[in-house]
Amino acid sequence: MIRVAVLCLCLAPVMALAQEDPAAYRQDNYRAPVPDTLEGGTVISTEAAFALWKTDRVAFIDALPRAPKPADLPEGTIWHEAPRVSIPGALWLANVGYGQLAPVMHDYFRAGLAKASGNDPDHPLVFFCLSECWMSWNAAKRAQGYGYTHVFWYPQGSDGWLAQGYPSAELQPEPGGQ
Repeated sequence: MIRVAVLCLCLAPVMALAQEDPAAYRQDNYRAPVPDTLEGGTVISTEAAFALWKTDRVAFIDALPRAPKPADLPEGTIWHEAPRVSIPGALWLANVGYGQLAPVMHDYFRAGLAKASGNDPDHPLVFFCLSECWMSWNAAKRAQGYGYTHVFWYPQGSDGWLAQGYPSAELQPEPGGQ
């Protein structure tokens, strides 16, 4: 655990404080410039995320929302979801990054975090989505509220990861989300 924290601190210092943390969860316009910080958490670069991933001791949580099937499709239309190409081994907890969650989604998120962490609130967790995606910031902040203590936020997300040519995999969302 200490090695992971030291590695992260050595590879990628916390970003400059150019923009303050909001006081509350983002409620709308989730694809917009994000803050540079996460109070109580560690903001990491793409290189630091890759270094943490290579240790195989850190859980990666993909907070990208899952697109709903359009309600107005003509009968008989075959619906194909866009594939989610992401960080290998990440747990995709779809729809947990909204500003407000229904109780069932809080339960889904808590269960997913318990699975990813082995029920250890001190297990390191990296939250990500896409670049300029508030979903991962909200999810990381919420995980802290649930008592998780080693929260990393990777704001470049899968966009930054894929741009570096790092390994990728197609993910399916963890069952139980909406």
